[in-house]
Amino acid sequence: MRLGLLGGTFDPPHIGHLIAAQDALQVLALERIALVLAAAPPHKQDRRVSAVHHRLAMLRLACADDPRFSLETVELERTGPSYTVDTLRAVAARGHRLFLLIGTDQYAEFDTWRDPAGVRRLATIGVMRRASEEAAAAAAVDDVGYLPILDVPVTRVDVSSTMVRDAVAGGRSIRYLVPPAVEAYIREHHLYDRGAETPLRAEGTLRDGHSSLNDRR
Repeated sequence: MRLGLLGGTFDPPHIGHLIAAQDALQVLALERIALVLAAAPPHKQDRRVSAVHHRLAMLRLACADDPRFSLETVELERTGPSYTVDTLRAVAARGHRLFLLIGTDQYAEFDTWRDPAGVRRLATIGVMRRASEEAAAAAAVDDVGYLPILDVPVTRVDVSSTMVRDAVAGGRSIRYLVPPAVEAYIREHHLYDRGAETPLRAEGTLRDGHSSLNDRR
């Protein structure tokens, strides 16, 4: 299977995540996109995030009605920091051809990741680029013999998880910013309400130490 991996904290998942995933699926002719819920990356040890069971429930609701999307929980099933290379090894063992979807900001700092050569051996990298961003990827195998890095244009949608959280805290509508089922879940559990306590815990991302295009904080 040609499987795309799109990781993030998804706190909460919003329409920008789903549109970018759909764009990548079509551009790269993927059979499925796995949305990888993050666990414990090295770079976000001090940020307050929603409890993992809430993020898991929201992500499940967000992709429930689209068979092209699946939920990947491999990073929740191990302890310690979540490094991309470890996640790819676990998923590659299932026999899929992997495409790692990252933003242009992550690509610019890719050499600082844990074992970048190992990442490139395990997956073709697709750099998701919004309309205002310059192409940063090459379409040919490089002289070291690694798999190509592909340019993946995606629809520019100016929605972020921070925007959604701030809207809820300010009493504003989040209709059309998140899937209806996610909006209902947020309301039911009073997530992001002003003054609500959010646990301080590590959150993960498929990327190693960089903000993501799909979270866009």
